[in-house]
Amino acid sequence: QVQLVESGGGLVQAGGSLRLSCTASGRTFTSYCMGWFRQAPGKEREFVAAISWGGGNTYYTDSVKGRFTISRDNNKNTLYLQMNSLKPEDTAVYYCAAGSKWHAPKEADFGSWGRGTQVTVSS
Repeated sequence: QVQLVESGGGLVQAGGSLRLSCTASGRTFTSYCMGWFRQAPGKEREFVAAISWGGGNTYYTDSVKGRFTISRDNNKNTLYLQMNSLKPEDTAVYYCAAGSKWHAPKEADFGSWGRGTQVTVSS
């Protein structure tokens, strides 16, 4: 398995930006598609974005399209999520995950998860 550690969360005002990072260790990073999920208080965890093994393909949930960008640096074993134009409804714990599918994935397509990083967007 691969071990994942997220960082970069914090408190930001609406309209601001944050960049999340997820550093992987253990098995070969390029063996996995990678994804970001989030869970808001009182809600189920939901998919945010995913990226293919080499980084050439990405997929987003509709609510973040045009605002968030997922990317990866395979030389650094690191996954990123650049979040711009943040809204209060983006407030959640953000998790990175390693799996086998990048297009329209479900949680079950990801077998390794980080512990999450909190993102809070104030209005």
